[in-house]
Amino acid sequence: MEHKSQFLRTLRNLDGKLFGGYRDLKGVFDIGSYILSIDRVQADPFAPPSRIRGFIDADLLRLNRDMWMNMDRRVAVEDFLTRRLVYALKELGLKRRGSGRSGLIVIDTPKQVVLPRSSVCISESGIEVRLAVGLPANSRRIRAKDAEAMFFEDLPFILYHAFSRSEFPFAELEAHIALYLDQCFIRRSLEANGLVSFIGNGSILARQNGISEFPMDAKFVQPFESPRSTLVEWTLPSGRKVDGMGIKKGVTLIVGGGFHGKSTLLQAIMRGVYHHIAGDGREFCITDETAVKVRAEDGRRVSRVDISGFISNLPRGRSTTAFSTQDASGSTSQAAAIMEALELGTQVLLMDEDTSATNFMIRDARMQALVAKGREPITPFVDRVQELYRVFGVSSILVIGGSGDYLDVADMVLLMDEYKPIDVTEEAKRVKRDFPAQRMVEVTTSLTPARTRVPKLQSLGTKVERMDVKSQWTVQYGDEFVDIGALEQLIEESQTRAAVALIRYALTKFVDGELSLLDVVKCTREEVYHRGFAGISMEDGCSGFYALPRAFEIGMIWNRIRGLMIR
Repeated sequence: MEHKSQFLRTLRNLDGKLFGGYRDLKGVFDIGSYILSIDRVQADPFAPPSRIRGFIDADLLRLNRDMWMNMDRRVAVEDFLTRRLVYALKELGLKRRGSGRSGLIVIDTPKQVVLPRSSVCISESGIEVRLAVGLPANSRRIRAKDAEAMFFEDLPFILYHAFSRSEFPFAELEAHIALYLDQCFIRRSLEANGLVSFIGNGSILARQNGISEFPMDAKFVQPFESPRSTLVEWTLPSGRKVDGMGIKKGVTLIVGGGFHGKSTLLQAIMRGVYHHIAGDGREFCITDETAVKVRAEDGRRVSRVDISGFISNLPRGRSTTAFSTQDASGSTSQAAAIMEALELGTQVLLMDEDTSATNFMIRDARMQALVAKGREPITPFVDRVQELYRVFGVSSILVIGGSGDYLDVADMVLLMDEYKPIDVTEEAKRVKRDFPAQRMVEVTTSLTPARTRVPKLQSLGTKVERMDVKSQWTVQYGDEFVDIGALEQLIEESQTRAAVALIRYALTKFVDGELSLLDVVKCTREEVYHRGFAGISMEDGCSGFYALPRAFEIGMIWNRIRGLMIR
């Protein structure tokens, strides 16, 4: 470790020189108020910012050790500290110091969910902060005085404004931890209570718009209110009591007219696989963490997936027990998505009729009469959904607006009326009696368990292709750009970055031609739990822009990359 005098001497000697001279600053320096590690220097002022770490002594904040030694508490604490850094950066304000990204300080900004993150790492000795900076320059000439101000004024301001004990909101931190632990308690209690999801009374489910994660103003929305028949109450570790709607295992339909809140409820259930911060409105929307939203996805890649339980007897005798295509149809993509989710261990499938392939979901009596079963390779989902639950224990929650035939297979039916849920299960049974279905069940064989697939070992000496994240919904592998927009449960771009980093790490450490895709993904995630994100870093230091995705999203990204072979 170098002293700050050496850092200053080197920096001042670089003034006015070409931007590449900044590489001389790579290393670890005692700045005085904090320890600075410069891990990667950007190529020029317009390139992605340089990656640095700042370390402050534990005495600055003096957090009680019990507050973060437990894994659940650690996740909550590090998430809260990241949000403190974002707050401090806003207080500092934007400071441009030259061309391109000069003077830019970037901190990973969390959204409405609490996730294991790489942005802050707390230990016995102190707190490590990982961020990015745009090193100051004009026309690719180094501005040393501005860089000095960044490292000796701006960064100390951010670190001390975020973590100084005299200004730190300890009560807010305690509340943040308590809420997270309460949410963990409900999630871990779902199974024992025969539930797959819980929606707390008073929750605000509606968002500001279709792409926003922020709640709509409570003045303009209907707070959630559970039907009495589904009411569940919890006494939480914090001592707080909450009640709301419990969705039991089995097949649940969400029905109702257009614009009455069916998809809004399903979205809250879908997002309930994560813990939400106070004020989000969905703090007590808690869903089985294995729940997966599946949809039709025209044009996606499918590699050796057994979809024969849903699609078989293709023309010209083409097999579907190890189905592959580079351009899936709506029905084949949805069948593949279900089997891939089952392979990765889901216990709850979520579907919305609006984003599903119609011919995959249902085939009505008239179409059955016109097109004989021998000419139709698709076994519709309506004929498999109860089998999935009875045989495999996999529940389904479905938004259905136009197909009354699903009433025949439903265990519970919720009617959304102006965003208020009404349990109409008994009424649905009466409708079934008064209007019996005319269609025939089309199942001819039993559904087989999802086939285990194995990522292929790369040839000896083969270099792992370049992997990069272009946006939350686009991944690059070599020259291939992969659209992952259908993965609706990816909340943050940092999850996409982490998924790509985990896949790259897995290719070099765990893919041996024997381990299944599920085992490879599990092993890679366990590395993060045991060693932190730094344990999977393939570069000096560790990026502060990772948030841990679920195994499902990692596996589903893997499934869509054409260059990654599976047998």
